[in-house]
Amino acid sequence: MVGMTHRTRRALVLALSVSAAATTLTAVTGPTASASPALDWRPCAQPGGPAGQECAELPVPLDYRDPDGPQLTLAVSRLRSERPEARRGTLLVIPGGPGGSGVRRLTQQGNALSRELGGAYDIVSLDPRGVGGSTRARCQLPADDRNLVALRSWPAPDGGIAENVARSRRTAEACATNGGAVLRSLTTANEVRDIDRFRQALGEERLSAHGVSYGTYVGAVYAQKYPERTDRWVLDSLDDPDPRRVARRWLANSAQGAEDRFPDFAAWAADPARETEDLRLAEKPEDVRPLFLSLADELDRAPRTTTTEGVPLTGNRLRQAMQTALYNDASFDDLALLIRQARDPKAMPVLTPDVAGPMSDEDAAVTMAVVCNDVRWPASVAAHERAVAADRARYPLTAGMPVNITPCSFWKNRPVEKPTRITDEGPSNILLVQNRRDPATPYVGALKMRAALDDRARLVSVERGGHGVYLNTGNECGNDAVTTFLRTGQRPERDISC
Repeated sequence: MVGMTHRTRRALVLALSVSAAATTLTAVTGPTASASPALDWRPCAQPGGPAGQECAELPVPLDYRDPDGPQLTLAVSRLRSERPEARRGTLLVIPGGPGGSGVRRLTQQGNALSRELGGAYDIVSLDPRGVGGSTRARCQLPADDRNLVALRSWPAPDGGIAENVARSRRTAEACATNGGAVLRSLTTANEVRDIDRFRQALGEERLSAHGVSYGTYVGAVYAQKYPERTDRWVLDSLDDPDPRRVARRWLANSAQGAEDRFPDFAAWAADPARETEDLRLAEKPEDVRPLFLSLADELDRAPRTTTTEGVPLTGNRLRQAMQTALYNDASFDDLALLIRQARDPKAMPVLTPDVAGPMSDEDAAVTMAVVCNDVRWPASVAAHERAVAADRARYPLTAGMPVNITPCSFWKNRPVEKPTRITDEGPSNILLVQNRRDPATPYVGALKMRAALDDRARLVSVERGGHGVYLNTGNECGNDAVTTFLRTGQRPERDISC
């Protein structure tokens, strides 16, 4: 979730870029997997982040089937409790993505978490393999193939997918040609193993956790694999855990997510308060959707020159900017401004960062590699053509992209492990929190996770839009439910709405 803003990185939760080669990677020596490595902590405070933040490197096996073989390095971070008398354990922050940095997330949210939790935990996180300060991988993709509107397979204006098929083939081929063992190791299963390795290095018998977005799937798999090592487990903004489809289902669900969430933007954009900001798009909320769809169609036919040289505003760039903006109310003004500029013949549109330039090759690699390595994707071009046509009619906001073909359909490194089935077997120590109008992990998918966990979990449904609940939406009821659980262990007796 490239030199990207935090908002852009979050928007890459389901982005389909591709996987990576180990050309910049070398195996590092370190302790064998049979011994818990010592963590050499050092100060690493960043401007605006927690003053007491510390960082270290954690060696993990490249391949857990060869635990004493080549090792990778993971960047890990912690913020120790300043109230030893109140400390009850360690809370792991599990980042989203695939591709989200836990170290960066701790920098951004550590102070808020520490205040809210009253020193009850040392708060820790890590950059998963392939991310941030951890061992990286590359595919050596050309810049044009690393743009978000390319990594996400937006169909042509007429609904055709020939260009998507060609790009997906060459991307998968580039990853097979330039990839290596590190690329093949980028999986959810290995992230879960790495987390348990981190737990051992911390000297903790059990961990508590707050996982967000893709991190909820990682957290659910950890709780399934190592139930006895979980303490208080919070999963926030939930992915459907269907083991047959995994990320393919998450991407497909985003079409419904955009439909659920867009009315929030429409109401905002039609509010008379936008007049003073010169951002009001219509007098009535119901007029914003047809305005947006009409403008996207116009830009399909006649893209607009922008302030970014060589990068026009196309219909698909507008659609992608919309999908990104729906993550957070604070981004609505960016989308409204872009729409106003695109409708003004005298204006030159200024692209939002997510659609203005390419991701780094390393970020593209991990984002695609995890989802392609986790589960096999169907390869039939004809089946994808039919799915795109149906989805464009049913969900015009996303124009068929969520069910389109991706490099995973042509992936050379076939999955070596079956995805974990999430079940109700294990301790009842999980709290689920979910916005009802989440554009990235929509409520329909969250209910699938709830059903899979059954009595192991309780669900707090928040009557808000956007992606991410705890300390993010300003919903006091939702925040209190999570804080109370993490501080006291008390959950609602049954599922509740906030």
